[in-house]
Amino acid sequence: MKKKPAPPVALPPAARPEVLLRRPAHVPEKAHFPVIDAHNHLFADTPAKEMTAVMDAVGVRIFVNVTGNCALPFDEKGYTIRRRDLAEFERDWVNAQPGRFAAFTMAEFARWDDFTIDLEGGFADLCVATLDEEVRRGALGLKVTKELGLRFHTPNGKMIPVDDPRLSPVWKRAGELGIPVLIHTSDPVGFFLPLDEKNEHLSTLRKYPGWSFHGSHFTKRELLEQRTRMMAEHPGTTFICPHVANNPEDLDWVCSLLDDLPNVCIDFSARMDEMGRQPYSARDFLLRFQDRVLFGSDMPISTAMYRAYFRFLESRDEYFDYPGYLGESDNLTRWKIYGLHLPDVALEKIYYRNALRIIPGLKGIWT
Repeated sequence: MKKKPAPPVALPPAARPEVLLRRPAHVPEKAHFPVIDAHNHLFADTPAKEMTAVMDAVGVRIFVNVTGNCALPFDEKGYTIRRRDLAEFERDWVNAQPGRFAAFTMAEFARWDDFTIDLEGGFADLCVATLDEEVRRGALGLKVTKELGLRFHTPNGKMIPVDDPRLSPVWKRAGELGIPVLIHTSDPVGFFLPLDEKNEHLSTLRKYPGWSFHGSHFTKRELLEQRTRMMAEHPGTTFICPHVANNPEDLDWVCSLLDDLPNVCIDFSARMDEMGRQPYSARDFLLRFQDRVLFGSDMPISTAMYRAYFRFLESRDEYFDYPGYLGESDNLTRWKIYGLHLPDVALEKIYYRNALRIIPGLKGIWT
C-alpha cells in the first residue's frame, strides 16, 4: 500500500522563502560618472562632513536638498516635517562644504501644522514674495509636496485642486525666475486602494498607515489630470515630476505626458522598485527620454543606498533586492528587481548632465 503524501505545509502570513537562485552580484563602489543627486532631503540633519564622506565614497558630487526651508526629524517610525529658515541649510551645509550642497525651497507651501491656505487672502502673492527672496538667497527651484490636492484646503474646508487658477501666479513666477518646479502629485497606486490582501503595498501601509490615501477627496487619476492641465497652461515653466511622474505603474501614460508637454521632465527617485520589475520597458523608456530624466534618490544618505541605485542602472544583475522607501537595508521587498545596463551616453546624462541643464543654478556650483 502506497504511503499517502504529506499534506502541504501551511505557511504563516509573513513567510519569506529562501531564494535558491544563485547569480553573481555586480555592485559598483562608485558610479561610472560623477553624480548629482537632484532629489533628496536632509533626513535627521546629518552633518555636512558626514554626508560628504558618504558622497565621496560613492562619487556623488552634489546633493540637492529639495526641502531647503524645512527640517525632517527622522527615526525608526519614519519622518516628520517642520518649517525652518533656509539660512540654516545655507550656514551648516552649503557654506560648510562649498560646492557640495544646493537647495530648493518650498516657499509658503512649507506648512504641516495647518493645511489651510487662504487663496482669496493673498496666499499666491505671499508665496511669490517668499520665492523671490529665497531664490535671491540661493534656492535653485521650488518644491511642492503631495499635500496640494490631498490635504491643502480653503478656510471653509474645500479641498484645493492642483490646477486651481488662483495658484497660477506662483507657477508663472517660477518660469520668469528661470527655476524649475518639482511637483509631487499623488503616490503609488496601491496607496489609494483598500488595505486588503490584494494590495501589493499592504506591508508598507501596515508599517506606515499614514501613507494611505484610500478614500481621498480626489482620486489618483483626477490628481494627475489636474497637474497635467496646470503644466500645459504654463509652457514657460519647467516642471520636474518626481517618482517617474508619480505613475511608474503605467509607463505608457508617462510617455504620453512627456510627448505632449515638452516643459516636463521626470526623476525616478524612490522608484527603482517599480522600474526594476519591468526592466525591458524601463530601459526602453529611459533611453527614449534620456535627455529628460534626472537622477534622484529621495532616501536617507548611505553608501549602500547609492550603490543599490548604481547597480540598478549600470549592471545586468538579475532578481535582487533594493532599499525600502526610507532606505531600509532590511526591507521586506514586495518583489525582486533587475539591472538595466544603460549605455554610457545615457548614464552620463542621467547622472549629471541633465541636472546641469534642467536646474540652471547648479552650473555655478559644479566644478
